[in-house]
Amino acid sequence: MQKLFESALIALDAIWSSKLRSLMTVLGNIVAVTSIIAVVSLIQGLNASVKQAILNQAGADSFNIQQFPIVRSDEEFDKVRSNPRITMQDVRAVRRFSSLATAIMLESNAGARVTYRDKTIDFARITGVTGDYVNFSSYDAERGRLMSAIEVDSSRPACVIGWGVADRLFGVDVDPIDKIIQINSVHFRVAGVSAKRGSALGQSQDEFAVIPLGQFQMLFGSRRQLSMTVKPRDMAYISDAIDEATVALRMSRRLKPKQPDNFGIFTSDTILGIYHSATNGIFAVLVGVVGLSLVVGGIVIMNIMLMVVTERTREIGLRKALGARRSDITAQILTESVVLSVFGGVIGTMLGGAIATTIAAFTPIPASVEIWSVALGIGITALVGLFFGLYPAMRAARLDPIEALRRE
Repeated sequence: MQKLFESALIALDAIWSSKLRSLMTVLGNIVAVTSIIAVVSLIQGLNASVKQAILNQAGADSFNIQQFPIVRSDEEFDKVRSNPRITMQDVRAVRRFSSLATAIMLESNAGARVTYRDKTIDFARITGVTGDYVNFSSYDAERGRLMSAIEVDSSRPACVIGWGVADRLFGVDVDPIDKIIQINSVHFRVAGVSAKRGSALGQSQDEFAVIPLGQFQMLFGSRRQLSMTVKPRDMAYISDAIDEATVALRMSRRLKPKQPDNFGIFTSDTILGIYHSATNGIFAVLVGVVGLSLVVGGIVIMNIMLMVVTERTREIGLRKALGARRSDITAQILTESVVLSVFGGVIGTMLGGAIATTIAAFTPIPASVEIWSVALGIGITALVGLFFGLYPAMRAARLDPIEALRRE
């Protein structure tokens, strides 16, 4: 340990004595690590933002049944184009044959203008729900209350609005509870305001209103596509609940054993899986391309270390003549190479974190600088210094002390 510490001090002294050359040597590492930290931080922030948005919409404690399953091509869509719509009859079938389902709701979405006096939101997301919606964690009321199941089932003109709608229409001085707003010129009384959810990729997740499905169908028509959301009594039984719902729908729709399901079932994990399968390859290629600059930086370090060995031939010969072993010379050159490389990694890490934070502050793209990414960036540069410093170190260790001392 003492020898390692002494080698590190010698390396730092050599770096400090040739500051400009050292900076130019590690410039490749600085650029590479800066790029990697910035890219990884933006990817982590994007993944976290998308995951939160999916959980806000889908809920982690339920699964969703829709008219169409996941399709990846026009040919696949042609096969499911004739799937029947989700209806109240499907809800009754699942409720009847599923012993694990504790809450089942129908919902539908559309965009509409929301107005309060002279303030207007031109395009807010309107969600129509049935009475069981109160049992799902994706619906909440931070202020006021949720609409009761009776209000929803009897299609009363009540609503729960998102934090963004409340902020834009009422500001901080007006309490929105029990105020009358207009959705496409139809009056609704505000029962509650949901907690703030933030935004995903610059798109606000708080500009919405939840209304009874009956009112929704009067506003937008009864032909709107519906989806069914089912909550099992325990998350541990979600797979069994999905199986029960599948059997119930197949029985209700009189599907034969060899006929495929004419509906799609999704969980939040399913949607996250689709997102990750679509983006992981792109992210891997992006990080890989950026990482190639580390190889370039390593080659530069190797060339500089070879030059250092040549410049310090007499010094190395003198040390060997005084009793330094091959392992001592190897450790010295390797330590100098690693310290030089890590020096670039530390600077690159700080620059990468600063760039990612700046991008997040001035654009809709979120960023998350993780501790593991910082450790990975510095660790990779240490390995680069170790790998590309090995040949110069071995070359220095093989020098003959007599021949080395003869050199001018």
